[in-house]
Amino acid sequence: MSIETYPVPQNEMQRLLSLSELDLDYSEHSEEFKDLAMLAAKVAGTEISLINLIDSYTTWTIANHGLNIQQVPREESLCQHTIMGQPQFEVSDLSLDDRFKDKDFTRAPLSLRYYLGVPINGPEGHQIGSLCVVDTKPKHLSPEKIEMLKIIADQVINRIYTYRTIKDLKDQVKNANDVKNKVAHDIRGPLAGIIGLSNIIVQQGNANELDEVLEFIQLIHKSSKSLLELADEILTEEQQNRKLAQDEMNLNVFKCKLENLYNGQAKNKNINLQIQLKEGDTLSPFPKNKLLQIAGNLISNAIKFTPETGIVKVDLSLKEEAQQYLLDLKISDTGEGITEAALLHLEDGGGSSTAGTCGEKGYGFGLELVQHLVKGLGGTMEVYNVSGSGACFNVSIPFKKKVKE
Repeated sequence: MSIETYPVPQNEMQRLLSLSELDLDYSEHSEEFKDLAMLAAKVAGTEISLINLIDSYTTWTIANHGLNIQQVPREESLCQHTIMGQPQFEVSDLSLDDRFKDKDFTRAPLSLRYYLGVPINGPEGHQIGSLCVVDTKPKHLSPEKIEMLKIIADQVINRIYTYRTIKDLKDQVKNANDVKNKVAHDIRGPLAGIIGLSNIIVQQGNANELDEVLEFIQLIHKSSKSLLELADEILTEEQQNRKLAQDEMNLNVFKCKLENLYNGQAKNKNINLQIQLKEGDTLSPFPKNKLLQIAGNLISNAIKFTPETGIVKVDLSLKEEAQQYLLDLKISDTGEGITEAALLHLEDGGGSSTAGTCGEKGYGFGLELVQHLVKGLGGTMEVYNVSGSGACFNVSIPFKKKVKE
């Protein structure tokens, strides 16, 4: 069997870091970019248009027109050829190209013939994805239409930045609510003291026969008590309406997102993906900063190296310590484990790669990216083999406790 060569950009690690800095949830953007996907198809006159972002293992479709698809393995994606540094990548007839004529997408039922992709450029100009137009008939686009597609691709990344700005503004609103919360807390102490003092004076007032003073103090008592009730009402309302901020998750949400994103990959290979909550308060919020990228790369890697009908387990836990919370991720599989050479490369920060159990391409940068992201969050990652079971990755990430006012 011949060994197939897959394209990997020379700046792959920098490209992945650029994508990870956007800290995207690939399942949340379908409606936000749907109009741009439809516009691209109209401009190109094609049946299909996709907006794709490409990470270490997967091509994620964040918006589509004409083809309902959410993700494909990177090695099966046409768009992996679009991020190799050229202004665009065009194939007039896929059935006549030796690289693609035997692929599943050129056969029925899809029977694709035409492809054109223009890069989506992220921070510092790295090509993090592709806006592509696809058709079942051979064709060729004019330079004018290609330029229009590039403008649409620029709008994709502009919208991503715009939504990040909106998220930041929402966080600022949340911070304003926190200030209101603090004010409510701060006034409770003095008001409780006033009420206590006025109670004492009320109790002694008749003995001193200070009718006017007593009446005045009774008014103070009544007003102070009303303010205290108002403060309690504000606090109760905030607690009842407590929702996760845009940059937060809890264990329940984390589990659901991972199942939504990676169950498809597991089922495609007939692998049993088990995501379990092991320990801790499942409702306590923690920052979601880079967590989907970290867990996602490890899960994709485990699926890649686990044979069909195997098992990939993900254990999530949030442990409370004296000054912090500790988020633990444990990803294990029933594959062949990691070779000693690969373990040494991981320790050295190398980007070596091997093929998966079904011949999947190993891009060699996914685990290196995880190491970088975990270290950036002040966490640790332990990698080892379990005898007769496969590989195991233990990631621990600390989060500071929020100061309670």
